[in-house]
Amino acid sequence: MKIVKRDGKLYLHFSYEGKYIRKSLRLDDTPQNRKTVKQKIIPKIQYEISSGVFFETKASVPTFDEYIQKSLSIHKHRRKEITQKRYARIYEIHIKPYFGDKKLDKVKVSDIGMWSNELLKTITAKTLKIVRTVLNTILSDAINDELISKNPVSFVQSPSVVETKAKKPFPIKEILSILKSIDIKMRCYFALGFFTGMRTGEIIGLKWIDIDFDERIIKVRRSIRQGVESLPKTKNSIRDIDIIDALYPYLLQHRELSGKDSEYVFETRAGRPFTTSDKISSWYWKPTLKKLGIEYRNLYQMRHTFASMMIGNGEDILWVSNMLGHKDSSTTLQVYSRYVKSKDRKRGVFLTKYLDK
Repeated sequence: MKIVKRDGKLYLHFSYEGKYIRKSLRLDDTPQNRKTVKQKIIPKIQYEISSGVFFETKASVPTFDEYIQKSLSIHKHRRKEITQKRYARIYEIHIKPYFGDKKLDKVKVSDIGMWSNELLKTITAKTLKIVRTVLNTILSDAINDELISKNPVSFVQSPSVVETKAKKPFPIKEILSILKSIDIKMRCYFALGFFTGMRTGEIIGLKWIDIDFDERIIKVRRSIRQGVESLPKTKNSIRDIDIIDALYPYLLQHRELSGKDSEYVFETRAGRPFTTSDKISSWYWKPTLKKLGIEYRNLYQMRHTFASMMIGNGEDILWVSNMLGHKDSSTTLQVYSRYVKSKDRKRGVFLTKYLDK
């Protein structure tokens, strides 16, 4: 038997009849506890194994369907509600059909490989990585509960992800055509997308109290995704952004149209915020692009358009990074470096004064 340290706790690893056993001792890794394990716990376990008692009290290993709710509940207070719902949905769609009725300890490494190959017929490698994360979490929780001894997901390499959706920013002429042609009731929604780089969930979560017309500031404090209102995507997404001159008249116009009683900047006819941007896309975005003969891109391309347009026209990268809610400017540069332009600028000119001597 081998004493193993993991996260400051002691475990015993050993084999029995060809099966690998991993047992948590629920003891801190201290010299005294290691001594206790060697002198008392190991001899006791060896006796129980030889007498056949050790495995009699072992709990029955549940199926994935029986264990999924416990796995979700373990992380309930560490995850956002929308993430919990997303994990549950991923399980129902991509994991349950393959493993739902299987016991946790009956899934082999080869099963993970075949499952991955089957999913890649209908989903992208990027999506599969997300699905694998959900399955990996379930099995890791089962290890911590001592229901299984190893996680087969860790033995199967994740597929390489190749970005297939290229960013296709809208030229300024197309932006102006879209804003001119789109229904006036939602025109400001798209102006915000093009002139702030806010995420779609942040825009539909925007309230009038978040907009300071005097200081020309928008306070991004929440997001609505799949009907759930929560904090924005990341800590850095909680930010104050500028109302640039191009956006200001659209906000003023929309304030007049929406009336004084509305809480959210964009509300349905029932006076409630939009739960997603899907209907906005179907009712306003897609028909307008089709009417104008503009190549279709999803709503998120408004954010990419803002970033590329600002960077391409020489705006301060730190300002653009803050507007987008990135952690720092290196993130922004990594994504949008191709749009950085330095027209007619000669590099290394300062060296010529030395070379002429």
